[in-house]
Amino acid sequence: MVETDPLRSGTSPMEGSDPQPTHADLVGMYQRMSLIRQFEERLKWLVETGVPVGAVHYYIGQEAVAAGMCSVLQEGDWIASNHRGHGHCIAKGVDVAPMMAELFGKVTGTNRGKGGSMHITDITKGILGVNPIVGASVAHALGAALSAKVRKTPQVAVAFFGEGGANIGITHECLNMAAIWKLPLVFVCENNGYAQATPVEYACAIADISERAAGYCIPGLTVDGQDVIAVWQAALTAVDRARSGKGPTFIEAKTYRYFGHHQGDDPLRYRLAEEEKKARERDCLQLFRKKMSEEGPLTIAQLDAIDEQNKAVLDQAVDFAKASPLPPAEDLYTDVYVSNTSAT
Repeated sequence: MVETDPLRSGTSPMEGSDPQPTHADLVGMYQRMSLIRQFEERLKWLVETGVPVGAVHYYIGQEAVAAGMCSVLQEGDWIASNHRGHGHCIAKGVDVAPMMAELFGKVTGTNRGKGGSMHITDITKGILGVNPIVGASVAHALGAALSAKVRKTPQVAVAFFGEGGANIGITHECLNMAAIWKLPLVFVCENNGYAQATPVEYACAIADISERAAGYCIPGLTVDGQDVIAVWQAALTAVDRARSGKGPTFIEAKTYRYFGHHQGDDPLRYRLAEEEKKARERDCLQLFRKKMSEEGPLTIAQLDAIDEQNKAVLDQAVDFAKASPLPPAEDLYTDVYVSNTSAT
């Protein structure tokens, strides 16, 4: 028999009793959103002025998803990310200075300058890695969730992927396995409307991708990915469910990327300027600022102060990256293969 669950697709998980974030929660979420936005905008400026950082995929526009989701996670929890992963890493607590240094290919980077934008990893912060293979990061999160269940630790894993990744076979295999074993795993589909240049309605037969969760007898929920508090509320319920041993949840956050698929992509080749303008009218940072100005408890002056603090942090991160040395030539062959000293 399929269990009755308040997170079943198409229903509100907390009707009549929505939890509300504390003052500290609100500050933390805005700080994360602001820092992600400024990191990405600074990176975009660096790319456009000729800094050779390799291929990058900007997260601008989607900040509320990472910030809302990671705000409810604990330090020991895990996340696995996709090619558009800077925001996830920052939201989970990775220092932006080594992240910037990694993009510059410097030895002080998170991966000692060897990973670049699409391979940023920081195990100390619970980052299993940014993965450029569409859908592949979901399996990493599944493994971490299985590890937590086997070791009987209270850790939760979160898999971030896009609507394109939702159609990949390994995502469905992981959904099935997580459901069977009731793993502490949260699937987060960031539906930004386009898999590269393909509109979501061309590739998905249903309007709400979260409805697929019913096929695996797990809860599914679609939320407004531009409303960080709505994401936070859904994340809180899903993470609590996972941590209490009830199994996985599928969250679809409907959002929008403001720029192309990557730094060289012109999105106006496949979408209208009017569409972009309408999406920007629901910018997640501006929606949050409007809510705070009308309802509080945070003031616009407090939010401006957070923005200024983040600007100073980004200034220092860029200076750190520029001043850091490139990896020495002798590091070319290190960290390439695992050394198996026990082999006979």
